[in-house]
Amino acid sequence: MAEREPYVRHRSGGSPRAATFAALGGVLLAAAIVAGLAWGVTRAIREEPPPPPPPPPAAATEPQLPTLRIVFPEGFTRAQMAERISAVNRIAKREKDIEPALRAPAYLRATRRGPVPDDFEDANYPNLEGFLFPATYEFTEETTSRQLARMQLEAFATAWEKVDLEYASSKNLTAYDVLIIASMVEKEVQVPRERPLVAAVIYNRLAAGMPLGIDATIRYGLGIPPTQAILQSQLETDSPYNSRLRAGLPPTPIANPGLASIQAAAHPAEVDHLFFIRKADCKSHFFTASEQEFLSYPRDGLNC
Repeated sequence: MAEREPYVRHRSGGSPRAATFAALGGVLLAAAIVAGLAWGVTRAIREEPPPPPPPPPAAATEPQLPTLRIVFPEGFTRAQMAERISAVNRIAKREKDIEPALRAPAYLRATRRGPVPDDFEDANYPNLEGFLFPATYEFTEETTSRQLARMQLEAFATAWEKVDLEYASSKNLTAYDVLIIASMVEKEVQVPRERPLVAAVIYNRLAAGMPLGIDATIRYGLGIPPTQAILQSQLETDSPYNSRLRAGLPPTPIANPGLASIQAAAHPAEVDHLFFIRKADCKSHFFTASEQEFLSYPRDGLNC
């Protein structure tokens, strides 16, 4: 009997059809992986938020209105400031063809009352004379008279914060009294160093119960221009502003003083002067405590 060959399973071979199926499966798997990656990338791109829209074009800015200026010198009265407004309006119309909204009558109405520092809450003032701080102010053609007055009051409040009233209070003077004295100093003084000296004369005369004898108060009370001589009859007028006949301070400031005059009124010089008279240079004054020296001093400066 012939001997059979032993049965042996072939591990590494297999049928040709099986090999084909295996190869095809590998290709399909690779294709599926690639497709999956591509889908993931596509989804990520689709889910990314869109970029923000471009900003809108900048709105066209309105043309700026021309800036104008008005100068109120130290010592100007409320009435003079109103006159200056009219003068500036004429210049703006003539030189720039601009007609500002500012008007003198409206300014006088706007400066009757307004916010002032708390130190003046008990003061009895008929209008804002003294509180309208003198300076250079910028405005446009649309600025109203009330807005200009408010700018002046704000400037005054800022300046007033620098004033120490301790010494004046020790002499029983109120904040409004100091403002009245400052206005007289402003009208009398042209040489800056004389401000505390004139203030000292006023303090000393008040303490002595003497009339102040400052003709600028008479001018203010009667509306006499500074270029016009005061008549003897006007010197004898019974007016609350006649400081030749009445002792004490006039009822209101006679001008709008700057900070230097306000500081001098709050801190007068420590001197015993009771008199001063203008020198021949028409600017400076001669000061003395002697009435005899005052009366004998040359009167050349009185013609200034």
